[in-house]
Amino acid sequence: MHEILIVEDEKIIRVSLSRLLTRNGFSVTTAGSVDEAEKEGLEGFDLIIADIRLPGAEGTALIGLAKPVPVLIMTSYSSVQSAVDAMKQGAADYIAKPYNHDEMVLTIKRLLKNQQLEYQNIVLKRELENIHPIKNLMGKSDPILQVKDRIQRVAQTDTSVLILGETGTGKELTARAIHAQSLRADKALISINCASIPENLIESELFGHEKGAFTGALKSSKGLIAAADSGTLFLDEIGELSLEAQSQLLRVLQEGEIRRVGSNKMQYVDIRLIAATHRNLLDMVEQKKFREDLYYRLNVMEITLPPLRHRTDDILELAEQMLHTISTRFQRSNFSFDEGAIKLLKAYHWPGNVRELENIIERSIILSNDEIITAQNLGLQRTENSKSSNIKTPELSMDEYFVEFVIEHQQRLNETELSARLGISRKNLWERRQKLGIARP
Repeated sequence: MHEILIVEDEKIIRVSLSRLLTRNGFSVTTAGSVDEAEKEGLEGFDLIIADIRLPGAEGTALIGLAKPVPVLIMTSYSSVQSAVDAMKQGAADYIAKPYNHDEMVLTIKRLLKNQQLEYQNIVLKRELENIHPIKNLMGKSDPILQVKDRIQRVAQTDTSVLILGETGTGKELTARAIHAQSLRADKALISINCASIPENLIESELFGHEKGAFTGALKSSKGLIAAADSGTLFLDEIGELSLEAQSQLLRVLQEGEIRRVGSNKMQYVDIRLIAATHRNLLDMVEQKKFREDLYYRLNVMEITLPPLRHRTDDILELAEQMLHTISTRFQRSNFSFDEGAIKLLKAYHWPGNVRELENIIERSIILSNDEIITAQNLGLQRTENSKSSNIKTPELSMDEYFVEFVIEHQQRLNETELSARLGISRKNLWERRQKLGIARP
C-alpha cells in the first residue's frame, strides 16, 4: 500500500483529500505545515502532496527536503508562472484547486508509477554495473535440469520458495530466475543478505523505523520489505536472522503486516518471499535457533542447488561462457583454454563452486600473456573428481557424506537401491531426507 503525505493548512481541504485517497486504497498521513511534515519523516512516504501557500515555509520547500520522494504541488493561485516556478524547482507535477477528484487520483497513480519505474531503472543500472558473468542458469546435466524444471513450475505462482545449496552455487541467480518468470517480473526484486547486516540493525533494515526510534535514527525509513511491496523479497542466508526478526517475518507471511520499529501503526504489504541458506534449517529448528513454524511457512517449495563437483558435464560450458563474458568486459576477446586447462577444470573439486570458477577465470585472464589460458594460468591444485583420485578430499561428517552420496546417486538409483547401498531401511532413508532437507528428484 502506497503511503502519501498531505501538507495542507486548510482543514476542510485536508480532510476531504485524505478521505478521497483513503477510499482509493492509499495510506494517508496529514500535516498543516512544512515543519509538521518534517516531524513525520519525509523519506518514509511514496508521494507528498503540498499546497504552495503554507504558514511558515512554502510547500515548494518540501521538494528539496524530501528528495527523492516526488512532490505534487497544488494551489488555488493557479497561473502559468507559478506552475513553471514549481516545476523548475523540481516538483513532480502541478495541480490547481479546486481539483477534480478523478483528475487528482489519476495524477497520483501516474506519479507513483513513474516513481516505481525510476526506482527499477536505478536498480537495473546497479545490477548492470555488478552483473554476474552468467546471465542465465546454464548447464544440461541432470541436476541443473531438475532445478530449471522446478523454477518453471513454481515461478508463476506466489508460493514461498526455499533455496538450499552450498556457498557459491548460485542461490541469488536462482531467485532472480524465479522472479523474472513470475507474474511480478515488472515489479521490484529486493535482495537482502541477512548475514551482512548487524543483528542490532536487521529489524530496522527489514521493517523500517520511525524517526527517533533509536539512537542514530535521524530520519524515518520505510524498510526493505515495504520497498518490495507488490514485488519479490529475496532473503539470502535467512538462517542468520534473530528469533525476534523471525517472529516478525512470520507475521508478514501470515497476515501481510509489518510494523516499523518505534511505531504502533501496522502497514499492509503484498510480497512474494524467496529465502536461501547454506545451513541445515531442520538442525537449527531442533537446536531452537530457528522457528519451526517459520520453517514450514518458508519450505512450501524447496529447490536444492547441486554443488559444481556434481555437475562435471557443465563445467566446461560454464567456464567458456565466463571466459567470453569476462574477456569482453576487459576488452580482450578471443580467449580459449588449452587441453591442459580443460583437464584441470574438469578434475578440480571446486569447493567454492560457481563463484570460485568465476574468480579463477577472471584471475587467469589478468595473468595471461596471450589469448590461451593454460593450466598454469588457472593456478589450481589438481584434485580428481573420480574414484581413481590419489588426492583425498577433506574428511566429511556422516551427515555430509550422506548428503553427497544421495545427491550423487539418486538420479540412477531408486529409493530401494539407495537404501540398500547405504545399509539402511527405506523408512530411515526417508526420515534422513526430511532431516537433512534433501528433496527427491
